[in-house]
Amino acid sequence: MTLLLMAAGSGSRYGKLKQFDDLGPAEEFLMEFSIFDALKNGFDHIVVITKAANQEFLKEHLSKRLPANIKLDVLVQDINDIPKDVFIETEREKPWGTAHAVWTARDVIKSDFVIINADDYYGQNAFKGAANFMQTNASEKTYAIVGYNLKETLSEHGTVSRGVCEAENEKLVSIIERTKIAARNGKIIDEDSGVELNANATVSMNFWICNPSIFNYIETYFKNFLQNPDNLEKNEIYLPFVAQEMMSNGLIDINVIDSKSLWFGVTYYADKEAAVKTLARLTEDKKYPSPLWN
Repeated sequence: MTLLLMAAGSGSRYGKLKQFDDLGPAEEFLMEFSIFDALKNGFDHIVVITKAANQEFLKEHLSKRLPANIKLDVLVQDINDIPKDVFIETEREKPWGTAHAVWTARDVIKSDFVIINADDYYGQNAFKGAANFMQTNASEKTYAIVGYNLKETLSEHGTVSRGVCEAENEKLVSIIERTKIAARNGKIIDEDSGVELNANATVSMNFWICNPSIFNYIETYFKNFLQNPDNLEKNEIYLPFVAQEMMSNGLIDINVIDSKSLWFGVTYYADKEAAVKTLARLTEDKKYPSPLWN
């Protein structure tokens, strides 16, 4: 089983590259706890998508820590990596988005895989549930997401973006990206749309379970995206949009798995203190060894 971590973000709201901030008790990166949880549940292939400037550093950092039997690929999300039969002219420097980050791994992933953000903590039970799904799922048309409770994924320090899910009988019906969510006066509001959200709504934190069929669809989606000149400078292709379109076209169905886990992230630098304390507490409670890797 393969774990793909998206670590190519710039950390603009955090103020630095949060993927490589030392948050653990022995100065571990947050992504290392997700990798540890994945290995504990039978994953044996780690793929990290990052920027060119960080590739060698991250490859060396993880290679020293991971067990020798674990396969590691550290890949670069390259803005020039576009479908071969597409030609565009742009001075764009910003990456093409999360779906493009996943597409970067098309040549190294050949079986079912999990996708997560490198700067989020998803919890041990989330990986246990994902592993169980991957080991028992008999249909190539069935993907899954691991869902979290909206009210437990907010930040005290600013707005957040969340994929708000509608599900029936544990099957995803729709996912709507809400880009500016905040708690205000006892309510949870998407400030972009003015919509009040259910505090107990299930949200996607970009914990997806897919198979390689997604790569061909992302390529088709990407080609269509690039044909619109308005998209070339700033717009991005987001993984939830691709999954929603695949589902709407009847290509896949998506199970919603209850994470049964604590989630936390570091969207803002002010989130760091709480993250450090939580990782310390989890370590003190013997959920993790310290140092994480021996």
